[in-house]
Amino acid sequence: MRHRQTTTAMALALMVSGLPAWADMEAAKAFLDAEIGDMSSLDRAGQEAEMQWFVDAAAPYAGMEIKVVSETITTHEYESKVLAPAFTAITGIKITHDLIGEGDVVEKLQTQMQTGENVYDAYINDSDLIGTHWRYQQARSLTDWMAGEGAAVTNPGLDLNDFIGIKFTTAPDGQLYQLPDQQFANLYWFRYDWFTDPKTMEDFKAKYGYDLGVPVNWSAYEDIAEFFTGRDMSYMGGPASGVFGSMDYGKKDPSLGWRYTDAWMSMAGMGDKGEPNGLPVDEWGIRVDENSRPVGSCVARGGATNDAAAVYAVTKAIEWLQKYTPPEAQGMTFGEAGPVPAQGNIAQQMFWYTAFTADMVKPGLPVMNEDGTPKWRMAPSPHGAYWSEGTKIGYQDVGSWTILKSTPVDRAQAAWLYAQFVSSKTVDVKKSHVGLTFVRESTIQHDSFTKRAPELGGLVEFYRSPARVAWSPTGTNIPDYPKLAQLWWQNIGDAMSGAKTPQEALDALCAEQEKVLERLERAGVQGDIGPKLNEEKDPQEWLDAPGSPVAKLENEDPAPETVSYDELIKSWQ
Repeated sequence: MRHRQTTTAMALALMVSGLPAWADMEAAKAFLDAEIGDMSSLDRAGQEAEMQWFVDAAAPYAGMEIKVVSETITTHEYESKVLAPAFTAITGIKITHDLIGEGDVVEKLQTQMQTGENVYDAYINDSDLIGTHWRYQQARSLTDWMAGEGAAVTNPGLDLNDFIGIKFTTAPDGQLYQLPDQQFANLYWFRYDWFTDPKTMEDFKAKYGYDLGVPVNWSAYEDIAEFFTGRDMSYMGGPASGVFGSMDYGKKDPSLGWRYTDAWMSMAGMGDKGEPNGLPVDEWGIRVDENSRPVGSCVARGGATNDAAAVYAVTKAIEWLQKYTPPEAQGMTFGEAGPVPAQGNIAQQMFWYTAFTADMVKPGLPVMNEDGTPKWRMAPSPHGAYWSEGTKIGYQDVGSWTILKSTPVDRAQAAWLYAQFVSSKTVDVKKSHVGLTFVRESTIQHDSFTKRAPELGGLVEFYRSPARVAWSPTGTNIPDYPKLAQLWWQNIGDAMSGAKTPQEALDALCAEQEKVLERLERAGVQGDIGPKLNEEKDPQEWLDAPGSPVAKLENEDPAPETVSYDELIKSWQ
């Protein structure tokens, strides 16, 4: 089943120069006919009723020109190229939806927060900034907004309970600060056809003494990476040479930091148990007190950014990057590395974002069967030697609508209408077929995804399973995401390049994180929920106490463990 963006009919029906004179239900019906059809969780009458509400609610704002921004992924391209012109035609509000790099989105947001200048009327930015928005109080609380100034422009059919990521965008004060627009997870990716081939399985068992399957722990991942690297897979129609047992990236670039804060550290076993994030120590290694105030990052203050689990995480990542990935991977960014497994020479990837699914299922790729089903599957990522049940095991990116207080009320109201339009039940099923980034339960359960599930390698099964709640974005321990995130890639980059050992790089990282926390504490800008650093003490006192941080294990290579993918899927169902 293919879900292409309809461009010709949409162009004729909707793309009008300037402001449309016919911003009404005729435009809405043309849009529903040309673009949505039955790809919606609402029937046609429900779709038309929702569109009529948008027409009526938008009337006072007709003629306004509104600017919003997001990162460049397939879902947002669809919004920018198809849904924004449709919204303009239906409502008369002219939307410019800019697409820029994720780092640039954060930079624009930061500029608006620092200057008060209205750079954009709304942002789709990661819910990773929830701790920042809650503490700085520069983003509108959507809870207050929907009951107050935004009440007349809040869709009665919005149905917040239908959004699967609402808990990630709600702060400890119980207020909703962001509305999820797209969501994707990092999961383990592997060549199911290779892993289930009798000869390959036999060869693996002969060498390692256990069954080839989805690795449950890092010891098994490492064995599998070693087994496939350099293996001749031509007997299965694969490459005779140039096969690699792992894929990753290592360029000193902002995306290198995400690689670690987006749960690589917690997958290794750094941080405390807890849902949706470790408490009191999270996957960045930052500890908070009972009032959610950040109190330290280094072990000497009770943090874990430089503890044994963190050092192990970085050490393994570098070792595997050097031994088991294509040589060019060391100079790649997140975006450059993402499509590489689709080229057909990668056996597995521990940390693969499901945002790349849409690019991985194109007909004709070496990783696709002729019948439209994939040769690959996705599964939970394996965990490291320091991990224990209840510790965070994976990351979900939740790109979410955020409206800053510096945006004038009328502009915020018009932008809020657009945010709800692109997240509405009318359009969400179709949008999700294009970008495969689910935010609504009603979409995940839609019959069209039951039909399409065999083509998506386990994505639908994952999002329909109870397992999905264990994957979460950065939590509320992080008081200033933009400032702290940039420290990660710069310091980890030093370890990647060999300029510093992993321990030296992490010692520097935690010290720099604490400098930021200290500056925030001195400035007092975040009030009584801002940082309040612990006094330093002998690190051993913290290591001897229960929970995170942890001391070095005698054995960082426990017995390898694998599981059959087909058994795993049954447990999801």
